[in-house]
Amino acid sequence: MTDRPRHTSRLEDLLLSPSLTREQAVSLLDPFGFKNPAQADANIQLIADEARSRQLLADCIRQLLTQLALSEDPDIALSYFERFVKASIDRVQLYTFLNASPVALELIATTVGSSPFMTEILIRNPSYFYWLSDPAVLRGNVTKAALMTECASITDAMSTMDAKLNALRRLKRREMLRLGVKDLLRVVSVRQTTSALSVLADVLIQHVYAICDRRLSAQYGNPSYRNAENRRVRSTFAVLAMGKLGGRELNFSSDVDIMYLYSSDEGMTTGSSASDPSSRISTTDYFHRLSQDITTALSEVTQAGYLFRVDLNLRPEGKGGPIATSLLTYQHYYQTRGETWERLALLKARPVAGDLSLGRNFVSTVSSFVRQPPFTVTELAEVRHIKNRINKKMATRGAEYRNVKLGIGGIREVEFIVQALQLMFGHDHPGIHDRHTDSALRKLYREGILPEDDYRILSKAYVFYRDVEHKLQMVEDAQTHTLPQDPRKFQRCALMLRYRDTQDRTAADQLRADDVRYSEKVNQVFRKLFEPV
Repeated sequence: MTDRPRHTSRLEDLLLSPSLTREQAVSLLDPFGFKNPAQADANIQLIADEARSRQLLADCIRQLLTQLALSEDPDIALSYFERFVKASIDRVQLYTFLNASPVALELIATTVGSSPFMTEILIRNPSYFYWLSDPAVLRGNVTKAALMTECASITDAMSTMDAKLNALRRLKRREMLRLGVKDLLRVVSVRQTTSALSVLADVLIQHVYAICDRRLSAQYGNPSYRNAENRRVRSTFAVLAMGKLGGRELNFSSDVDIMYLYSSDEGMTTGSSASDPSSRISTTDYFHRLSQDITTALSEVTQAGYLFRVDLNLRPEGKGGPIATSLLTYQHYYQTRGETWERLALLKARPVAGDLSLGRNFVSTVSSFVRQPPFTVTELAEVRHIKNRINKKMATRGAEYRNVKLGIGGIREVEFIVQALQLMFGHDHPGIHDRHTDSALRKLYREGILPEDDYRILSKAYVFYRDVEHKLQMVEDAQTHTLPQDPRKFQRCALMLRYRDTQDRTAADQLRADDVRYSEKVNQVFRKLFEPV
């Protein structure tokens, strides 16, 4: 495959010449990399049904096929484009638009050539294409406040809980399309993408919490308890983001790592009415039910899609612990039983929904457990042991199984380096406690903790591997961190990353070489910090 196909002089004859032979059609299409040019010709004929649309398509066919030829499999890309055209109501309008907007043409060709997941969204909602092609949408930034307002508007218009949640699922699908296309077209940086994905998750989790809490309080009343002054006080609840969501570093198909927190174990709900005392339940029961409802609402798959896969395993006791825990119980657990890995995990803890002041109180109260005492050789050995277990697990899958998150020199090693240095030097350098890995690297360098050469390689490698993650996951909306073993899929990943074939090396070869180079250098820094001298 070459960087760009050579153009023929009469490509338009595919659509405008009734006397064109099959052999001539194949000859015209051959430079564009089709494995089955005869089928490609048939697909093209199917999307040009009448004279006006046929002429308009002829006017942009060269640009369209040139863009499709940049995909790993132009045959499949053209097939997806055909499906999109058939789903569109007005082909004349579509082809007129493509002729007038090179950006729109690149947008649709890149999408159908890269991501079946995003293409299916467009096929299901063809109007999104025109919306997305608007420069204000494609190049503008949506604020958290604007998303909050839109979510409130669409959920307030719905009368049932299921309808409200489905409205949020549809909005999420639309926003994932917008963010995915922006990422593919390099309109935004990797960090802007992870930040925007995290903002979207924050907003959706907050609205899911509000919807679930409203329904539960209508059934059981509001939970409350008597404080030290014997005054009745409303019990509150917060959702804590952990992991990549906590660091505002979410992937395209990430789980959301969260924990549920409530203010007090004491008290009861007020009941749905004074005449029905049986509707009163304990505060603990209320918040456990609320946590289950939120988890189900976030993860349930419906015809409208789903919001997020939820991972609750970072809570105390993991899967064996209660789904939600009071602030006092959290404090006691971390003071008496907290482990080193939990200190690392809590570095990213961030309140995202419910009572944010309660969430901030949690972060403040556990900070002494997280940051004291500073990391020593003992804690470094524990982290090294954790990573060795991961390495052994990866090794059982074979040397060809390249996981850019958990593998040697991958994302997890960069994160362990950052978190260990934060806990080793954070007492004297409090400014290095940043939840975002890339920002923390920069602060560690500026404080003189991380040498310049190490900083630059870790920063570049982290951005590189996060970019690879995005491209792997947006193909099918699948949570994967593994570079494909199939050569064609590997080549597709390389092309999505904007590598291009040259006379000397394929795009896949260039991606593979960069992976080897970055992983070796990251692992060198990791071993320098964690392995005993």
